[in-house]
Amino acid sequence: MRFILLFTAAYIAGSINVSIGLFRILGREDPRARFSGNPGATNVYRQAGLGWAVGVLILEMGKAVSLAFVALSILPLYQVPWIGLGLIIGNRLPCFHRFRGGKGVANYLGFVLALSPLSCGIGMILWLTAYGATRQPFIGSFMMVMVLAIGTLARCGTDGMAVAGTLLTAGIIYYAHKKNVRELIAGYRDQQ
Repeated sequence: MRFILLFTAAYIAGSINVSIGLFRILGREDPRARFSGNPGATNVYRQAGLGWAVGVLILEMGKAVSLAFVALSILPLYQVPWIGLGLIIGNRLPCFHRFRGGKGVANYLGFVLALSPLSCGIGMILWLTAYGATRQPFIGSFMMVMVLAIGTLARCGTDGMAVAGTLLTAGIIYYAHKKNVRELIAGYRDQQ
């Protein structure tokens, strides 16, 4: 019962998108209406600048860290990755925003911060390095999510349920970037 309640709470928390709510309060255009169509920190940066992007990132990570600490305190470790999955599903398909949400990267970063701070640090360094080399934020996100998944498994173990929850979470985040991958491949083909 605790697992079901916490999974549901994670979905609801993920469904509360900070940038959409913040832009609405400020009377700004929905962040999904421009550039990548994503309400994540990178798109907020493009529309409102670094300060707003950092604020959104911190708030999104904050709710995720809180959920992870609750999960760690009341659930067996093998169930904890599934709470992260609920959070990412909520972020991706938010019930409060017509099931059009983000990609879940900031939420997953925050969730894993409570599980493995070291993997978060390594993941952020990889994100910065990949972005610096390619100027493609999603490539950095791919690198970071891989490290975050490894950090999750290092903390929660390799029980089949923990592995499945972690792989599903990473898979949803990777799948959310399919448009970015298609555009990158199309651009490469156009250059040939």
